Formats: sequence, C-alpha cells, structure tokens
Amino acid sequence: MRTDIQSILNKLGVKAENAAFSTGSVWGGGSNSKSLESFSPVDGKIIASAKVATSADYDAIVEKSQEAFKHWRTIPAPKRGEIVRQFGDALRANKDALGTLVSYEMGKSLQEGFGEVQEMIDICDFAVGLSRQLYGLTMHSERPSHRMYEQWHPLGIVGIISAFNFPVAVWSWNTALALVCGNVCIWKPSEKTPLTAVACQHIIAKVFKDNDVPEGVCNLIIGDREVGELMTKDGRVPLISATGSTRMGKAVGAAVGARLGKSLLELGGNNAIIISEHADLDMSLIGAVFGAVGTAGQRCTSTRRLIIHESVYDAFAAKLVKAYGQLRIGDPLDQNNHVGPLIDNDAVASYLDSIEKCKAEGGKFLVEGGVLDGAEYASGCYVKPCIAQVKNDFEIVQHETFAPILYLIKYKTLDEAIALQNGVPQGLSSAIMTLNLREAEQFLSYQGSDCGIANVNIGTSGAEIGGAFGGEKETGGGRESGSDAWRAYMRRQTNTINYSNTLPLAQGIKFDL
Repeated sequence: MRTDIQSILNKLGVKAENAAFSTGSVWGGGSNSKSLESFSPVDGKIIASAKVATSADYDAIVEKSQEAFKHWRTIPAPKRGEIVRQFGDALRANKDALGTLVSYEMGKSLQEGFGEVQEMIDICDFAVGLSRQLYGLTMHSERPSHRMYEQWHPLGIVGIISAFNFPVAVWSWNTALALVCGNVCIWKPSEKTPLTAVACQHIIAKVFKDNDVPEGVCNLIIGDREVGELMTKDGRVPLISATGSTRMGKAVGAAVGARLGKSLLELGGNNAIIISEHADLDMSLIGAVFGAVGTAGQRCTSTRRLIIHESVYDAFAAKLVKAYGQLRIGDPLDQNNHVGPLIDNDAVASYLDSIEKCKAEGGKFLVEGGVLDGAEYASGCYVKPCIAQVKNDFEIVQHETFAPILYLIKYKTLDEAIALQNGVPQGLSSAIMTLNLREAEQFLSYQGSDCGIANVNIGTSGAEIGGAFGGEKETGGGRESGSDAWRAYMRRQTNTINYSNTLPLAQGIKFDL
C-alpha cells in the first residue's frame, strides 16, 4: 500500500513536505512556519506534511492575485473556457491517481474517490459551455431613442474555503465557474486534507504554464482557522465561498457581512427520505442505505432520517437490518468494501457521543454502533453504521452528526411526513419514495419540502453538476455548480444608452434650464 501511494504522490507532485502556498508555478512559505501533517484514516499513517502559511504569505498571495486579475479579466471568456477545458483534460489524465489519493487521504471508497474527480471533469465541461453563455438581458426603455440592457462583470478575487469530505470537487465547482467568469481564486483547503489540494494545484499550474497564464490566477494557501479568518475579513476578497458546518458558516457570514462582502455558504444538512406506503421498497432500500453509509455518513447530503409510513415501517426496517448485516467495512481502497473510516479520532468521538445522547433520549437501536478493532482497523477510525428508532424532536436528531447513524421515524399521513421532514433547522436535501403521482407532486410543491434539493424516487445523496446545488435555512442559502449559479461570481450592471439629441428624464420629470 505504501509503495503504491508513494508512486501516486510522486506522479501528482506531492512531496514529503510541501510549501505553504502557491501562486501557480511559484511555491513558497516562511521557513519558520509550522508544519501540518496529513494522516490517513485508512491506516493512521502520516502521508506527508505541508507548511502553514503566515499572514505575510497571505498578503503576498492577495497582492499577486490582484495583479493577475487585471490581466485575466481582459482575456475573452471563451478563451478562458478553453483553458478550463484543458484543465478538464488534465484531470482525465490524472483521474486514477488523484481519485486514489482522495480515497487514501480522506477515507472515502475508491469508487467515490474516482467519482469525485469525475465531478471535477464534469464541471469543467459545463464551464466551457458557460464561457459562451454569460448572458445579460435587454429591456425596453420608457424614453424614446434609448436602449437599456444589463451585463455581468467579474468580481475580482474569489476566496474558497473547502471541507474535508469533498476535498477537491467543491473547489473545482467554484474554481471552474469563477475562472470563466473572469475572476481569480485563492483556495484554503481543509487542514485535514491538504495533500489532495497540493496535487490539484500542480495539475492546474501546469495547464496555466502551458498557456502562458500569469502567476496568481489560481492560488493555494495551506493554513488553519487563522488563515481562513484573514480571508473572510479581507475587503480585497469580494466573495467568500465556504463549505462546512453551520457553526463555521455563521462565523464566516458574520465576518463577511460586517464588511458588506458577498458570501456563498454551503453548510450542514439533516436530510430525510420519506418512505411512502406506495413506495417500491426494494428500490427505496438502495437509496436509503447508500445515502446513510456512503462516505461513512460524512456527506452534507447523507441521509440522516427515514420517515416511514406506519403500514410499511416494520417490513422496511427488517430490510434495512438485513442490508446492514451485509455491509463490508474496511480499507476503502479495496473495492469489495462498502464503508471506509471516519476522517479522524475527533469524528469517532462525536459519533460515540451522539449514540449515547440518542440512547439517553429514549432511542432504540435496531443495529448497534461501535468502534471496530483489529489489525485492519488500526487507525481507530472505523465504526459500525447503526440504526435507531427515534422521535423527530429528540435534540440529537435536530443536529447534524457527520457519521453513519440513521434515525427511523414513523408517520401516518403525508402532511405529517412533510412536517417531520421540514421540522429541523437545516434544509439541504430531501426525497420521497412513492409511485403515487399526487404524493410526488405535493412533495415538490410549495406545500412540500422546504429544502434546496427535493427528489422523487432517488435518495438525498449524489447530486449532478447540471443543477444548482445548495440549501435553505441553516444550510446557508448558497448555490454552486450548475444552472445559473455562475451569477454568484459576477456583479450585475444595468446600462442605459441615449442615442437621441435630447435628454428626456425618466418618469416624465421636467428639468428645463
């Protein structure tokens, strides 16, 4: 395993110790800065380390970015799209290596690691087309011989703060769109997964170098909370796109809002699937189990709650228990396994604490949890996916636990089920399993789910890049990826042109001299 990983690190340009920042082809960082070690939850071993950027490093990156923006914004959008297309091709060439590193550093299954890199490729393809479709509108003026229209301009520097669970894909969602819109980027990855970020920076830096793109268009900064705070409070960074917990998002939103900047927040989820009496139970089982245990329950779209009609509750619960008994937990690079580790020991502690709180509130576990031991689980990060019968108003159920704990809740009527689904502070993803058209339409209507994502007969997890991704309430309200999410990375300008030989005023106001 170590030999294979080392060859992958070599291919991707990741060294034993990596620099604190990169402005493209230039890597650097103060020699006195501390190091951040990346541990793999797969085996608990140190993969490599990275220097932590200082405030001086941060200022140097921002200054370089400001200069690069002056040039990058002058390149026509389709030409910027061509460079993003080449980045997508470079990702295709490195898909196996980068996907394997994602799996090893983060702990998700190898197939999910490959899938994450495929998301990066897909968003590059989307952005290439978008580069020719940054449309404004033309409006009719009330004044004769006047033309009105709106256009969109780049913001400048886009600050990207990403989370460990999707260590590269979410960065690419932001970066691909921001670049074709004419912005430059500064990326602060999670402290828990810095090496995948280093690998991505090497890949995109080569593409830029091959196209004579100046340094500073796409930047990487390795750091902790202090670096993130510098970015969020910096008026030179007009947009902060942050992915993480609701607690983190509230702090980011407050800091950016205090300087009247823009923030794009993708925060916690507490996602539910309603299992109707009219559902195809076998199909529902696949969506529910993958949603609950995929990425070891560490997706923001992971299924946390199943709201099951009382008439099929016992039958579906029995199917779940049987399916959980067939799950294979272990090394995520072994494609025979379904479930890998949690990210670190802190996540394990949170998982165990949530189980105890659930039991204290009266939760009854149909499948017990616990930490696995043995040589193959030496990292201490492997846990058992578990299932508990609960009430929706349990305090622990109202919170997002980033772990494979699935809560079962019984309902009688669809109105009750929808109220339960909506009865949490978060509003990211939701789903209903039903073959009843009326139920499906009600769930998708204004009377239905209050989430940013609402699905019928698929689970809560696994969004495609073509649609805008994001949620409501404490999920933050942001939208990334497809549809018209590109507008978040630009500023709108309304223009009026008078081509007459007089100056009439709007609303018929007279002002004669």
